[in-house]
Amino acid sequence: MTEKEFPGGGRQYSPLDQLFISAQTALTTVFGSPRGTGRPDPAESVDCPELDPEQMRESARLMRVNHVGEVCAQALYEGQALAARSGDVRDAMSRAAAEEQDHLLWCEQRIKELGGRKSLLNPLWYTGALCIGAFAGVAGDKWSLGFLRETEEQVEAHLDSHLDRLPLQDLRSRAVVSQMKSDERAHAQTAQSAGGATLPWPLSRLMRTAARIMTGAARWV
Repeated sequence: MTEKEFPGGGRQYSPLDQLFISAQTALTTVFGSPRGTGRPDPAESVDCPELDPEQMRESARLMRVNHVGEVCAQALYEGQALAARSGDVRDAMSRAAAEEQDHLLWCEQRIKELGGRKSLLNPLWYTGALCIGAFAGVAGDKWSLGFLRETEEQVEAHLDSHLDRLPLQDLRSRAVVSQMKSDERAHAQTAQSAGGATLPWPLSRLMRTAARIMTGAARWV
């Protein structure tokens, strides 16, 4: 695999190698199980009272939505990294993506425990988010970082709402969502510190609208 130094730090693979890497990332995210960073699942050591069938269904739906959000995050970071002009920005995207892979694994495990399933539309979500991420990357690194910050802040608010909606007895799902929320806040702060620009409010509003459509569909499909 051919690689070279990337201006501003980091490394850049050849276009063909990068194409193979991106394809592998897509297939692993949508159809497989990413490796992640190896962090322990926050739900592992949590004892959870037995949930009734309706509570299990509701938790499974919410965790499916959260899993879709992480699928989209992988695609966004991949698209932004492909178009990044700075190696530092590219590396920042890669580090954030690795932690988001942890989230994918945790959500998938919890969905299985609850007897649920992943979204049937994951290929569609990934493709759309990849295009959006690439567009943000082409706009320039400061806007790409600003897009990352806005995305993570919106995801944090979304996860906060899920903590209100998850059954109180579902301590295992709550542990996962709480750790995810903490990670998203850290990613947003990192993007801001790296010089992320504040997005125009129409774009932020458009992102919120698109997120509502996605989460509404993912809850059921």
